[in-house]
Amino acid sequence: MSQAATVSVQRRTPAWRYAIGMFGTSIPINMIKGSMILFYVDILGLDVRAYGVVMVIYAIIDALDNPLLGHLSDRTRSRFGRRRPWLLVGAPMLTACMIAFFSVPGSLQGASLLLWFAVFSILCEAFDSMLNANYGALLPELYPQERDRAVANSLRQGFQLVALVISLAVTPLLTTHVFGTEESTEGFRTTAVIYGLVALVVIVFMALSARENPRYSTREQPLLLPSVWTIVRNPTFWTVGLVGACYGIAMALVLAGIQLYVRYSLGLPVDNAFYLQGIVILISAGGLAVWTRVVARRGALWAWRLAFALLAISFAALFFATDLITAIAAGVLVGAGWSGMLATNDLIVARVLDADAARHGEHREGLFLSAFGFFTRLNGIVTGLALTSLGVFFGYNSGDDPGTQAGLAFRVYLCAYPFVLTTIGAIAARFVRVPIETPPEAADPVDPVDAVDPASATDDPR
Repeated sequence: MSQAATVSVQRRTPAWRYAIGMFGTSIPINMIKGSMILFYVDILGLDVRAYGVVMVIYAIIDALDNPLLGHLSDRTRSRFGRRRPWLLVGAPMLTACMIAFFSVPGSLQGASLLLWFAVFSILCEAFDSMLNANYGALLPELYPQERDRAVANSLRQGFQLVALVISLAVTPLLTTHVFGTEESTEGFRTTAVIYGLVALVVIVFMALSARENPRYSTREQPLLLPSVWTIVRNPTFWTVGLVGACYGIAMALVLAGIQLYVRYSLGLPVDNAFYLQGIVILISAGGLAVWTRVVARRGALWAWRLAFALLAISFAALFFATDLITAIAAGVLVGAGWSGMLATNDLIVARVLDADAARHGEHREGLFLSAFGFFTRLNGIVTGLALTSLGVFFGYNSGDDPGTQAGLAFRVYLCAYPFVLTTIGAIAARFVRVPIETPPEAADPVDPVDAVDPASATDDPR
């Protein structure tokens, strides 16, 4: 091995330093997604139809700005790397917007409340996209071998689950008991400030620790339209992206509706969501090590298909839960299936990225991952339409006008819709084919000098 390669190995970012970044990126957006319906619709009285319209706009902007931000990241050339500058800018901006999102002036209502919600939900989305386009792109770059990638991915998913315990399970306790009440907004504002500052510190630490590979910053900067054209002509992009969207949209519905499922479907105070969310997340965290071993023995694709099927079954069980005990029992299955998807989904996507880099000699992980995100980030459209359907079919319009079938409404929203999506995904996953693991040296960019100098190419340590 050459001296350059040896230095590269010695300076590899420790997996935990990269993985902890997922903790920071997950806390803000999951508090937002997990509490926005409760905060704006149920407490502040925003009409569910207006909420649905904003979510459709939110999703369209989210789907469009993701590829653009990923492409800008791929083209960035700086002494600090391609990804770190964007992470260091995006973290404080997301923190500020999240705090504003949960700090609605008391005088706002009607159109002014809707405008505040729309502006800050879209700004939070934009800066979350900036962070995740760059953070996700670091995984295949920092860990080119799938076995190392699987370990780093499991660690970061573990940190994400810790963040979910805090941002989803603990949040109802903080917002409705510790810092506020079930009918007030003060607790949300205080919680948002705490979460935002914690996330800022963690993301900055991770960004400063990440050691990007300078060889990935090729002399030629990828062009947007040719890169997009290459991606959309890749059939694997469509199959993996659409199937993965079934999982992503289903979980978006669950995260957005679980507190109201507990309130209306189970007939319990919102803070009981702590127990249901807590058991789901704990099972998911504990299962990551098991799923990582399954991946090592049977491969990522086999494990991915199994996890999809298990997740679909779990939503059927959750639909029939009648109290907290039976909901928790179903939640164990949800946690097991979700854990498998967390451990495998990004590995499937990373194989597609490796194959593209090996074929074209350009590392455009930011654009490629953002293009994959196009599918799942359209979940806002589905979430908005699903919530609007509750008013059409069950009469739930807001916390001020919940109708007479709110319990059934959120049982359908949280269980039936995700069941349909994951069942489609589980069936489709049986027909998905992904590239075999690409040797890391094959995915390295080809230097133009090496391309015309056979001796140089032979000696290249890549």
